[in-house]
This record gives sequence, structure tokens and C-alpha cells, in this order.
Amino acid sequence: MIIDAHNHADWYGHNVHRTVENMDKYGIDKTWILTWEAPADEFDPSYLKNVNLHSYTGNGPICFERCRHYAETYPDRFVLGYAPDPRRPDAIDNLSTAIDLYGVKVYGELKLRMMLDNPDAIRMYRFCGEKGLPVTVHIDYEFNRATNYPRPNYWYGGGIDAFERAIAKCPETNFLGHAPGFWAHISGDYDMKTAYPRGKVVPGGKLVEMLDKYPNLYCDWSAGSGCGALKRDPEFAVEFLTKYQDRVLYARDYFDNEHQEFLNSLNLSQDILDKIYYKNALKLINEL
Repeated sequence: MIIDAHNHADWYGHNVHRTVENMDKYGIDKTWILTWEAPADEFDPSYLKNVNLHSYTGNGPICFERCRHYAETYPDRFVLGYAPDPRRPDAIDNLSTAIDLYGVKVYGELKLRMMLDNPDAIRMYRFCGEKGLPVTVHIDYEFNRATNYPRPNYWYGGGIDAFERAIAKCPETNFLGHAPGFWAHISGDYDMKTAYPRGKVVPGGKLVEMLDKYPNLYCDWSAGSGCGALKRDPEFAVEFLTKYQDRVLYARDYFDNEHQEFLNSLNLSQDILDKIYYKNALKLINEL
């Protein structure tokens, strides 16, 4: 079995049927289909070319209605996620209703220009912990994007320190770290200026330190940030995946097969592969 623990509705030209065809092509049984709610002035408008106009609403680039459409069209293939902006006064009520009416099982993706330990966010995380929903967060620093308009760059989440504070305050909630501002901290020499650092991994990475300290932290291995973090040093990747085999989830955030190709090249045991490919995902949504 294979579960893609991070993808989106109407993402990069894929409608629901094309998404399922892509899943079949790469042997993926289920996908966590996640929203991205954000005010219009808090996300890079360049993303709009990658979403369906029917998905883009006043709530952000990827709305809940479109993700719900995927889950209702192929109920056996999609696990429904929803991350209402926790700063909205109706956010917890909306999530509670979505859990009861539509079977939401993941709070994600949270990708906002908001400190991850914002008091409103902490209340949301604790609610997710009570309901058994894992929380998927995106972290980006003020990387050089070589643009000037409308903003020179877009940070999300406030960095690894804000994320750590949130994790520490919510021990009953399971978190999945994702994106360049999370995965680049796999190496101890990270300078918080480069989105996709390369070269051998140096001991002392903040990500590794946090995995050792917080049992409620998991790794969403999606996108170029996740795959690149391990591909930069395959020898380290084997050690990392062996040590943290219970804390890493296969995920894509796209529609290629780079992650499977690399993972299958590492000669890991079938037991480790099963955990990364699907058992850890099932455990987090209480289906194992």
C-alpha cells in the first residue's frame, strides 16, 4: 500500500480524474487532499497559475469545497484535509462541523504569514489534538525569490523556532513539518538564507534535535524540499530514515515519482518502507 500524505485539489493542472490517473500510474492507493486557506494578500500571486479558478476563492488558493469534491467523487481514494485560518473567529467551529459532516481527518495545509505559535493557532492545534487530527504546517523564510512586486519574498510560519514553541505548547497534538524552512534544518550548518541547500549534511541539525526532543513531531517528506534534503546525502538518508522510520511520511505535493524512485534506491528493509509509505500515515489518522 502507498499513501501520498500531501497533495492538493486542482493543483498544477490536475482535476480529480487526472489526479486519480496519476495515482494509479505510480501505485498510490490513497492521497491526503489538503486545502490552503489564506487571505489574498498573504500568498504569492504566482501560485494562481497553478490552481483551478474554481478552487481559488476569497478563502485562498485551494478551498475546502474543491477538496471535498475530490473526497466525495472518489471516497476510497482520498483522505480529506481542511485547515481554516485559525485567526478567523469561526475557524474552530467550521473545522468541527467539517469533521462531523464530511469526515475531515487532517488539519492541513497551514500556510500563512502568521507566527506558528500565534495564540489563535495554539487554540486550533489543541482542538486538533482533542479530535485526533494531525497538523501539517508549511515553513518558509525570507528567501531571495528574485522578485520585487508585489513583495520581494513570502515568509510563512515564522521559522523553525516558532514551530518548536507551538509543538512544545501542544504535546497532545501531532505535527507534520513541511517545506524549505523545515527540511533545510536537517543540517547543522543551515544559514536560513537558502531555500534548497546542497552538500553533505552536517551533524547538529535543528530538525534532528527536535525529532529527538518531541515525540509528537513527524516529517512530511513532500516536494523538492523534502526529497532534496535526503538526496543531498544518501548515506545520511539511510541513517535518518532508519532512526526515524516511525516519524516520516511519504508525500509528494506534486505529481512526479521522484520520491519513490529515491526511496526505493536506498535498500531499506520492507518494514521501514511500509512505515514510510503508509503505516505512519494510517497511525496518525487512527486507521492502523
